[in-house]
Parts: sequence; structure tokens; C-alpha cells
Amino acid sequence: MLLNRNDKGNVIISWTGGKDGCYSCYKTMAEGYRVTHLLNFRNIGKQGSHEVNPKIIRAQSKAMEIPLIQRNFFSYEEEFKKVVLDLRAQGVGIEGAVFGHIETHGNLVTRICRDLDIELLLPLWKQDSGELLREMIDAGFEMVIVSIKDGLMGKEWLCRRIDEEFTSDLRALNPSIDPCGENGEFHTLVTDGPIFRDKIKITKREPVLKEGYWMLYITEFSYLKK
Repeated sequence: MLLNRNDKGNVIISWTGGKDGCYSCYKTMAEGYRVTHLLNFRNIGKQGSHEVNPKIIRAQSKAMEIPLIQRNFFSYEEEFKKVVLDLRAQGVGIEGAVFGHIETHGNLVTRICRDLDIELLLPLWKQDSGELLREMIDAGFEMVIVSIKDGLMGKEWLCRRIDEEFTSDLRALNPSIDPCGENGEFHTLVTDGPIFRDKIKITKREPVLKEGYWMLYITEFSYLKK
């Protein structure tokens, strides 16, 4: 587990289970912030390409030993604000919010943090996707593909581990695909890394086609002690 004694205060992090949010969590902790909660939201109006079995998100929380809050929403912005206000009412001081965005949703998260009067933390903002992916791999994160845009990538990419071979294979398939999937080409799940106390092993899964995305529905998993 990454430790840093230079305490910069409490932050919460927007969490989908993917690599960008997880790496942002890692970088934020390295800078001395204390992550009090992972915030995972599910759009009840539609099935999104980010969504995975909620149980696997809870497994990540357990493996990282960081409390998780899961909420359904019609408005992400309003539900996010409500969660922070609820935490404050419980006596939890929240000084900032962390988001894993690289290029998108900047105005939205700026507005959320401004209205809550908390610090906005965007550790990956405007950085090179290829370099970020190399940093994640080098840092020891284990990441697998859990959804892909149908017609752009075949379903055989599901559950593919992201490593050096992945990046070269992705370039060979289609060099226009962003290495981090920033344009919605694919989404990921982190199963291990330097901020995980236990590793998650996927033991049973099946591909499902929904709303233009092949999605990996994980039905069984286990923990491996490190």
C-alpha cells in the first residue's frame, strides 16, 4: 500500500473501477491526500459502457481497504453533490474531489467542485494517453478490458490484459484508437496494483452485447493474498 505522511486533507474519488480513476487515486495518495471514499454511480436511465457487475466494484473497495459509496442516479451532478453533503452531515470533512478524466467533462467537474467549495483534482488532465498507459503498466497495475465499442474492436479483446503487447496490438488494429480509450473505444477494470492489499482474480465471465458495446459480465471472482 502506498503511504505518504504529508497529509494534504481528505478527498473522495469518482470511481468506475477502471484504470484512469485508479491511477488518479494512486497519484493523489502519493501527493499526500487521504482518500476517504470511492464514489461509484450507476445511471438508472440507461446501461452505460462503463458499467460492470456492482459486486466487482465492492471487491475493489475491499481489496484496497477504502470505503465505497454506490448510488443510482438520474443526474450525476446532483447525486455527486448529495453524497458529499451527506458525508459532511455525518462529520466527514471533504476538502477535494478526484476525477480520472484526461480530455472530457472538464466543465462538469469544475462546476461540481465550485458549487461544493472543494478542491478539484485532475491528476491525468491533458496528459498524453500513450505515456499515461506506460506509467500505469510500469507502476504495476493489472488492468483488463471489460467493454469495447462494437464494430471498432472485436469481442475477442474482452478480458484482454493491458500490457506492452496490448499497446502495440492496438496500434496494429487501428492507430486512431486512443491508447487509453478516451473517446469511448473501450473501458477497463483494475484487478491489482500498488494500492491493492489483495489481488482480484476473475474466475467466471461472459460477453454480452448491449447498446453498441460488447461488455464483459463478471459473475465469479476470488481474492488472492499478496
